[in-house]
Amino acid sequence: MIDSHTIRQYGRALGLVSLVAMLVLSACGDREARGDYPAANGNNCLPDVSLIDQHGSAVSLSSLKGKPVLIDFIYTSCASTCPMLTAKMVAIAHQLGPALGADVTIVSISLDPEHDSPAALAKYAKSHDADCPGWIFLTGPPAQIDQVLAQFKLRRTREGDGTITHSISAFLLGPDGHQLRQYNALDVSPDSVGADVDRARGKG
Repeated sequence: MIDSHTIRQYGRALGLVSLVAMLVLSACGDREARGDYPAANGNNCLPDVSLIDQHGSAVSLSSLKGKPVLIDFIYTSCASTCPMLTAKMVAIAHQLGPALGADVTIVSISLDPEHDSPAALAKYAKSHDADCPGWIFLTGPPAQIDQVLAQFKLRRTREGDGTITHSISAFLLGPDGHQLRQYNALDVSPDSVGADVDRARGKG
């Protein structure tokens, strides 16, 4: 027979387990409320695909493996969400500080390769205070861009007025090229992304 003392101890233990579970779920919920989500895609998002950076140099995405990569998708003639996305990434770049370039790379890939030349990307980067070491803007043949988008389970759709419908997501990739976190880039805080990057670097 189980005595009353044992029952009380068992009850306290269950209560503690429940409290811990609630705190964990609450923390996860808070992160998601801030636009920071677990990865839902197991693809290799840094395939052996060669694109062209804002300086006119060829860059194989697979060559970026070895350290975390924070990646988003923009186009230079976008007058709505893209400037806001880039402004958020600028804030994240400031949050990363000297780690940007040394320990983590930011990559912005054009969704309008038909019009976004390397020179256009360089101009965009400069006009949005995003021309800093460790931040690469990429364009390339449309088929190559679409191949990369497919790895992220994304696609671009050009509307009749020339605008491109696209996702506002950003992604943190681990050193192996696989997704670690997915962000609503308009909602997520630079502090949250910085903490995720530190964990990806093994420093969090």
